Amino acid sequence: MALEALSGRTKIIIAKGDITQADTEAIVNAANPSLMGGGGVDGAIHRAGGPAILEECKKIVAEQGPCRTGHAVITTGGNLKARYVIHTVGPRWMGGNADEDALLRQAYRSCLELAASRGIKSIAFPAISTGAYRFPKERATRIALSTVREFIKEKPLDEVRFVLFSDEDLNVYIRTWEALEGEKP
Repeated sequence: MALEALSGRTKIIIAKGDITQADTEAIVNAANPSLMGGGGVDGAIHRAGGPAILEECKKIVAEQGPCRTGHAVITTGGNLKARYVIHTVGPRWMGGNADEDALLRQAYRSCLELAASRGIKSIAFPAISTGAYRFPKERATRIALSTVREFIKEKPLDEVRFVLFSDEDLNVYIRTWEALEGEKP
């Protein structure tokens, strides 16, 4: 089961799958500030993409320091189908009183701005911050989808995918997309 929709001129795809296999120009990595890989999607992307990604991450950290929450950086896709990996650091859930919503919105927007500035027309996102960082899934999903919808009104892309790891995540994303589509603009 998957969802395909058109939002303005941008094709939106919500599907279950392995983001390391996404056939888009860029994929997004839910990274940690060190950019050195880790568990979950971060580790999977580093393993599948090979050492070129880690080498570029090391250079970025040496030049700029760790990636701050809500910000994004770009590297090669290494051995991935995607030409680029956009690494972003989402917020850890601290109960909702540490500006987590705004930081998560900023993480998605930073990825989209970086893609647009590089002329990237297709991008695939995982569910940022909902794993080890424990952001509530429904809340994070609404932020992800609404942020993308707002952005592509200003700067359309050809395609935005949400590549989700579990059936549960997929169902939350589809339900939330349908709810947002039903709301008045």
